[in-house]
Amino acid sequence: MAEGAEVKKEEAQADSGRRIHTYPLIRHSDMNEEMRTESMELCVTACEKFANNNENAAKMIKEAMDKRFGASWHVIVGEGYGFEVTHEVKNLLYMFFGGNMGICVWKCA
Repeated sequence: MAEGAEVKKEEAQADSGRRIHTYPLIRHSDMNEEMRTESMELCVTACEKFANNNENAAKMIKEAMDKRFGASWHVIVGEGYGFEVTHEVKNLLYMFFGGNMGICVWKCA
């Protein structure tokens, strides 16, 4: 029953010309496969846990990345922003989750 409503909702949004992704969509990444997978899962978990507070989601992601992969990680979570960053090679992830929520994670010293 709920699946039928979900499909109709997605069709209505597709008809209006706007796509809503309910799955993580990696826009750009130069991380290795293992790091990318762990980072993506961490970002999804943080955004689901703090659905109404982007600052807390970014803080959770940053602290976990610092512990897991070493210091100097930076995180932006939000909608409708642009960026230009300098990062260490093999340490950048830019993804979307839940439609238009953008998440950028990068490391620089």
